[in-house]
Amino acid sequence: MNHGSTLCSWSGGKDSCFAFMQSIQQNYTPKVLLNVLNEAGKISRSHGIPTAILEAQAEAAGLPIHLISSSWQEYETKFTHALTLLKEQYQLSHAVFGDIDLQPHRDWEEKVCGHSGLIALLPLWQQNRKELVIQMIINGIETIIVSCNTIMGERFLGKKITLELVAELEAMGIDACGENGEFHTLVLNCPLFSKRISINTLRTLQHQNYWFSELALA
Repeated sequence: MNHGSTLCSWSGGKDSCFAFMQSIQQNYTPKVLLNVLNEAGKISRSHGIPTAILEAQAEAAGLPIHLISSSWQEYETKFTHALTLLKEQYQLSHAVFGDIDLQPHRDWEEKVCGHSGLIALLPLWQQNRKELVIQMIINGIETIIVSCNTIMGERFLGKKITLELVAELEAMGIDACGENGEFHTLVLNCPLFSKRISINTLRTLQHQNYWFSELALA
């Protein structure tokens, strides 16, 4: 039985991908992905992923992606507007988010969905963070670290999330899921993709307390 049609708030990383996969297992039908870019409209606001890579992920998933550009100041207004627009265009009932246990995030998502007449769906909510990462690996999500804090350091950029890496991060006192913002990821492949995404790292950059990979579609 179909529980409704969804948009997925898509960061390009592991949590939104796994939430998206879980929603499909729960019999929701995905219609469109939504991502917010920075003001210049070249890379995603949260993970610094170029539009060409986001579009390649959407194409591999067989779905359209709706890209909006926003400053942090206008984020809520623009996000709400996009939800309302896509709800009408695709006849949506739900929006899928990849948050695990940050209550302020959930409150915000429920608020913007409420304004847009959608129901927020958080398939990963309140699950054990480490267990989730293990499930992602077991379920065939191939993902690499594309940004991380200076505590982790530049050497982690480009590393694939494996069981060994999870153990290494935990030994350093870093959350296996990066839910506290320690690192962000990019999904290269998953069971929903028709083909693997190939990327090149052009260079690495440090911005304040964060390392970023500057990426390009191969």
